[in-house]
Amino acid sequence: MDHVMGYQYDTLIYNVRIASMQDNGLPYGELPPHAIAIAAGRIAALIPCDDALGEVFQQANTVIDATTLIPQNEGDKTKLPWLLPGFIDCHTHLVYGGNRAEEFEMRLQGASYVDIAQRGGGIKGTVEKTRRADEPTLLNTAIKRAKRLCEEGVTTIEVKSGYGLDLDTEVRMLRVAKSLEQHLPVSIQTTYLGAHALPNEYAEDPDGYINFICEEALPHIASQNLANAVDVFCETIGFSTSQTERVFSSAQKHGLPIKAHVEQLSDSKGAVLAAKYGALSVDHIEYLADSDIPLLAQSGTVAVLLPGAFYYLSEVQKPPVDALRAHNVPMALATDFNPGSSPLASILTAINMGCVLFQLTPEEALRGATMHAASALGLHDRGVIEAGKLADLTLWDIETPAELAYCINGHRPVAVYKEGKHV
Repeated sequence: MDHVMGYQYDTLIYNVRIASMQDNGLPYGELPPHAIAIAAGRIAALIPCDDALGEVFQQANTVIDATTLIPQNEGDKTKLPWLLPGFIDCHTHLVYGGNRAEEFEMRLQGASYVDIAQRGGGIKGTVEKTRRADEPTLLNTAIKRAKRLCEEGVTTIEVKSGYGLDLDTEVRMLRVAKSLEQHLPVSIQTTYLGAHALPNEYAEDPDGYINFICEEALPHIASQNLANAVDVFCETIGFSTSQTERVFSSAQKHGLPIKAHVEQLSDSKGAVLAAKYGALSVDHIEYLADSDIPLLAQSGTVAVLLPGAFYYLSEVQKPPVDALRAHNVPMALATDFNPGSSPLASILTAINMGCVLFQLTPEEALRGATMHAASALGLHDRGVIEAGKLADLTLWDIETPAELAYCINGHRPVAVYKEGKHV
């Protein structure tokens, strides 16, 4: 397989400690000293660092000694940087119009969520602003937000629609989300979340709105390949399980995987329904009953924890982390970046919050933003460092991976590789 000028590999990176996130029984999936060979955007090989490495150097177009990338390190070979997979933020809503800083202020001055909603705020306030925003405006603000995530080593972001609630705006949101790939070194997965809230025009007819989603919006979005998955907010203030099931069944007909916002505010049994439909993930799940967890284990559904929303809403009911652990349900972790309940533009802060608020270990939190986040999006080509996977990699000047979970705003990657390209 010839690559650049007959070289076998485009890039070779050596002098690193590798937290591969593989399930190899070692903390963080650490590998013994290996060099990473990259070809055509993928990890072509992991090559043991032994005497034969010199011969491999001849086969690579570019050879990188990672110790030279650490500022003030002067190639100190005793201080090896850590290489991790690129982070995957598997639950965001980062395309929207306006912001809700005023509401944040109002809440802290004593206004309730209901007061704010009655004054045209909340999700519906964002819907109005998003409907009014043109594509360039939505794109420019989304680039700013996504850029913050990329600066911390995020290489894949899931973006949900759901602030249009009509066909034009939902399509515009999904198009804008997808086009972020042309502006930033990031892969985007889009999710159609039409069933996020009830738009004003259907205020008296929720079933009519579900008809519109299943009969008009979803078929159009599927035919245009605008979404990689479909999501529903199944909750007392969202949609009932029977309405949710109609959307799930329509998504399945159109060959689209399912995700679900469930059990955030009450136990509505949305997770049970999602498991029945083989959902990729159930997200939030603070009120998930322990007795329903075996169903998630059977369906291979990932539990996505969103500590940002828990923090912003001053919640007290925590997701059942011990029970999820006991049943080996993979736990992913994401920012839930949105204008109302989680304006959090930092995957590293979400990782720290997962540890402090939900008692995850640093290793669980880091796996949650790499390996398990990939599973939550149905992506099997990233999230761990092993041969054949995408070369989405981050290099860190740290003594141990736990530092990334321990310190708030203390770290940025010294290098990020997106599909093998140093970005």
